[in-house]
Amino acid sequence: MLITHRKRLLSLYRIAAKYRLDTHFADVPEFAPIARLLRAHPASFGRSHQPLGVKLALEEMGTLFLKLGQLLSTRSDLLPPQIIAQLSLLQDKVAPFDAKIAIATIEHAKYGLGQPIGDIFARFDEMPLAAASVAQVHTAALHDGREVVVKVVRPNIKQGIISDFELLRQMAAWASARLEAARAIHLIDVVEDYRQIMLNELDLTLEAANSTKMRHNFTGSRLIYVPEVYMSAKQVMVSERIFGVPISQTDLFDALGYDRAALAKKGLTIFFTQVFRDNFFHADMHPGNIFVETMPDGRAVAEPRYIGLDCAIMGELSKEDQLIVARMLLSVMNANYTALVDIIWQAGWIPPSADKYALMRDMSRTVSPMVLKPIHEIDFAGVLFEILSIARRHRMSIPPQLMLLLKTLVHVEGLGRELYPELDIWSLAKPILTAWVKSQLDPIKNMQELQARLPEVLLSTTDLPKLLNQSLQSLATLGAHQDALLHEIQSLRADGLNERRHDWIALAGFVLMLGMAWWSALAIHLYLAPIFFILAIGVILWRVLL
Repeated sequence: MLITHRKRLLSLYRIAAKYRLDTHFADVPEFAPIARLLRAHPASFGRSHQPLGVKLALEEMGTLFLKLGQLLSTRSDLLPPQIIAQLSLLQDKVAPFDAKIAIATIEHAKYGLGQPIGDIFARFDEMPLAAASVAQVHTAALHDGREVVVKVVRPNIKQGIISDFELLRQMAAWASARLEAARAIHLIDVVEDYRQIMLNELDLTLEAANSTKMRHNFTGSRLIYVPEVYMSAKQVMVSERIFGVPISQTDLFDALGYDRAALAKKGLTIFFTQVFRDNFFHADMHPGNIFVETMPDGRAVAEPRYIGLDCAIMGELSKEDQLIVARMLLSVMNANYTALVDIIWQAGWIPPSADKYALMRDMSRTVSPMVLKPIHEIDFAGVLFEILSIARRHRMSIPPQLMLLLKTLVHVEGLGRELYPELDIWSLAKPILTAWVKSQLDPIKNMQELQARLPEVLLSTTDLPKLLNQSLQSLATLGAHQDALLHEIQSLRADGLNERRHDWIALAGFVLMLGMAWWSALAIHLYLAPIFFILAIGVILWRVLL
């Protein structure tokens, strides 16, 4: 129950009121009861709308909420544009923790490398190279002279993140039981998906495995270099130190004599290679994770490659979703919105109650003007975000892995255009996608795949009598299940009536206590006003936590 997290919930309540989050969701009808609750908190008194309130609130709420905000910064299918704009400003830079704690973690037998630091490294630099909300990085050298970086997870953050996610899950369940909007976007599933992403990011053995796999996929490539991982444990990872220029420092590329246009095209090629050749793509390609190769002393290399870092969040698609994504992107590029909506409909992402033709009309009216501009003026990310905004209005349910892919594509286009403003993502992507789709629909290839699977198919036919018998038994018990379902619906209806009754009682109590507080303030009994005000807040909290 929510009441088991009351201390943390009250802390989040105070922060949300302090930054007047109610003013950022004023146009969301479902948020109205929560907005009234936020306005009633003393922390909101005397404070007006703060343009960056959402960003500042998430930063104060702690590690989980900061990271969650970053992950949600591309979920235009879930959140309005003005909120997305604030989330995109979140910076994952915090004060470093003590080097002695980092060394103790490295030496730890269970979570670290289980050896004295002097046995592992010839040199360990206590001043961190970088510090973020989840981990910090130190430079070091192995005894054979190889330069390395050592990533160490922050101490004591896992339990707090798990506890906060349990609170979020309960809040999602509470909202889903009361709000159609929460059910429409599968809020409980969204929270669970992000919970898994965050917990994976805390386990550096998973990041090490991802890095090794991506390094293998691009062995010998002139496009990208992935540093080698030498050692890893749950909270420690030691990998090859690389030297390069952050992708955001474009002025240095000119000084080095690097071809910006070639680098931008390489970036797009890497993305489509990861998605359609390897089906294993880096899903956190923000500027802090992307470098361009230089010599250790900072001089230029003859043929610079990208350097891939921080492989904690990776994406994979099923074969079906790969084909859906490719066909969707081609439909957008060809401005064929009938085909686009048909593909989405066949994928099962649109609820049965949705108006298919209204969706098609919205796509055509909104997106057409955007894609009919000259090629170099088309904002591909803007087109995708507009499509996702339309999807949100029509209650579409978009798989998390697809959202990771679209987020990555948006980052890739943004980075590419920062390098080379004339980058034509459409012309580069279209032949790659067309060729890949044709290869997937090739009848000879499909026949060969079927032939390879034929023994498996034949073996499965021996189970047909058993499956038929199970189906008949299921039909025989269907009536009993329907009776149970009817009883459950009747119980839910009774629960709904009780919920409404509790709402009216809480509202009446709240109004009464506020009235008493107001009367006490106007009369001479000033000392009673705070008491009645606290009782009013208590009534509302009783209803929220019930």
